[in-house]
Amino acid sequence: MADIKLEAKRRTVLGKQNRRLRREGILPAVLYGSELGSFPIELDRRSTSRLLARVSGSTLIELEVDDQPHTVLVREIQRDPLRGRLLHVDFLKVRMDVRIRAEVPIELVGEAPAAKIAGGVLVTGVDAIEVEALPADLPDRVTVDLESLANIDDSITVADLFVGENVRILTELNELVARVIYEAEEIIPEAVVVTEAVEGVAELVEGAEVAAPEEAAKEEGAEEEDERR
Repeated sequence: MADIKLEAKRRTVLGKQNRRLRREGILPAVLYGSELGSFPIELDRRSTSRLLARVSGSTLIELEVDDQPHTVLVREIQRDPLRGRLLHVDFLKVRMDVRIRAEVPIELVGEAPAAKIAGGVLVTGVDAIEVEALPADLPDRVTVDLESLANIDDSITVADLFVGENVRILTELNELVARVIYEAEEIIPEAVVVTEAVEGVAELVEGAEVAAPEEAAKEEGAEEEDERR
């Protein structure tokens, strides 16, 4: 059962009128799922912003819409590119008996002794991994302790991560998470494409995959698309 809860209600205001909702402190959103279809909802923007700042795309949320509870994951977040304020959120309702894929963030903790004492340089790699599990088994994040990097050239790869017995890692196991190198050694990192959505995108593994509604995918992140709603 989800420990984090949000309250929402069905939204009747669509299109350009959503600008008025935002001025009133209301956040437009969409809820959708394989057995649910999709429909617009609205939430309090301030409380929702505070909550979403501490969750990932693999965090289960209990979303109560007009007193009807739904277990959901955050599918996509749209923000104002200048102010960083929330503009729109897509919530995906999940079935607890269907395995899903999600991206789980990696959190590095501690300090590598090889960097602190031996004068090495800490190099980091992937900051998230893709996993497959039942919704209840999804880890909120994977914590990696850097204290194990005692010597120069010690490294941690995805294969070293513990995610739980019922969780399958889909990311390549030889992907680098962290490594300590000599300071003079040059590392040329691979190019990384960064998207502004959520730190994790979930999809159904068993049964038909749920496609994000076109309405939500193009909504309030760009104001000119408002007339489609």
